[in-house]
Amino acid sequence: MPPLLKTYKKLTNWPFGHWLFSKAVCFKAPYFGSIKPFITLLEPGKCVAQVKNRRAVHNHIGTIHAIAQCNAAELVAGVMTDATVPHKTHRWIPKGMTVEYLNKVDTDMTATAHIPLPHQWQDKEDLLVPVEVTNTRGEIVFRATINMYITARKG
Repeated sequence: MPPLLKTYKKLTNWPFGHWLFSKAVCFKAPYFGSIKPFITLLEPGKCVAQVKNRRAVHNHIGTIHAIAQCNAAELVAGVMTDATVPHKTHRWIPKGMTVEYLNKVDTDMTATAHIPLPHQWQDKEDLLVPVEVTNTRGEIVFRATINMYITARKG
């Protein structure tokens, strides 16, 4: 089991465990702290996080900023990938992202990254991770595809 997934399973058994895990992820990757994500689900092949609609992530028209949406997408894709890729034999890094802004985000948002499993891991593989962001009404307001570059570990 990848270390990140092991940590998630351990911490989320405690009171406030999801909050603590979310803070730990932001400590490891500080930039994600700007959106104050709350990771609600992590399992191989899937990660879900919520981001509150608050002034700090607003644009000039009072909705959640496009880059905050991108941050949420990269967060769930990265956490899911880290919890899914076999850590002893492979590693990963984001290589690119395409996005679609489908509607203004005027509520809290939920970002979900999900890939089908099982997966045959290869060296020098482009893993395309789809991410959907929904508002509290359940409407898809943003889509992204994040290209994770997977390589075999040397030695």
